Amino acid sequence: MTTDLPPLDELVACPQCDTLHRAHSLPDNARAHCKRCGIVIMTSQPAAMARILSLALTAFIMMIAAISFPFLTLDAGGLHNATSVLDAVLAFNDGYAFPLAVAVAFFIVVIPLIRLGALIYALGPLVREQKPREGARTAFAIAERLRPWSMAEIFIVGVTVALIKVAGLAAVTIGPAFWAFAGVVVITVLKDQLICRYSIWEVLDKATR
Repeated sequence: MTTDLPPLDELVACPQCDTLHRAHSLPDNARAHCKRCGIVIMTSQPAAMARILSLALTAFIMMIAAISFPFLTLDAGGLHNATSVLDAVLAFNDGYAFPLAVAVAFFIVVIPLIRLGALIYALGPLVREQKPREGARTAFAIAERLRPWSMAEIFIVGVTVALIKVAGLAAVTIGPAFWAFAGVVVITVLKDQLICRYSIWEVLDKATR
């Protein structure tokens, strides 16, 4: 008894429910949805890769700004205190809290920067229709594996909740780094919505053969 199964390189798995689908060429600006859960699994947007690269570059620059400028300024009882993202990380660097400082630094600064840098490295030549750089596949794989561990949005939500509680005790001035960090979160969401992982893997595979 034989089964007529397509080759593995013609199958694409849904990132949400792992349902296998046969890959087909899509017309421009079309989307293919999973027949089980309805999530988008393939897109065909000719300009999407350039938009992804532009958003990644913008988010990278804004992340640098977010760790370079003041994040918050507090005024209470005649005391003035300005803090940055790095100050928030270093606040946990004493004693047993040091591992927490390392975790915070990695989750909200280091990992997002590595992920953005990996995307820029992998997609840059593809946008210019050039041969991918050596290690482009590895860079894109790293960017995808780090996606669940990039927690900048959780940090900004936590800060917003804290601001609501502190606002009644002190005068809070939001610094430029706060808005830069918020911008990184919004841009990252938009970028991830544009990414079609199957299409990018296909382009990288064809370019490296």
